[in-house]
Amino acid sequence: MCMAFSVHVNMNRCTGCGICVVACPVNALELHTLDPVSKDKIYQVKDGRSVDVDFKHELCAGCGVCVAACPYKVITLSGRGETGILGSI
Repeated sequence: MCMAFSVHVNMNRCTGCGICVVACPVNALELHTLDPVSKDKIYQVKDGRSVDVDFKHELCAGCGVCVAACPYKVITLSGRGETGILGSI
């Protein structure tokens, strides 16, 4: 049994508020920018917008808490549900 889903974040509309990061019960989201010289992660936003939201698929439970928490509705979760032989039983 496996979960087949993906999380999509519309980075053109994301404000970098971080509410999704705080809401995630399994810490699967991380909001940061990258330092152009060192490539280190910097936990802030640039010009009021997030530069990157890391999604750690290995941690994500597919619960949708981040989708519900986003006040700007920029996160979607698609393909939720079980797949494979056990999923059809």
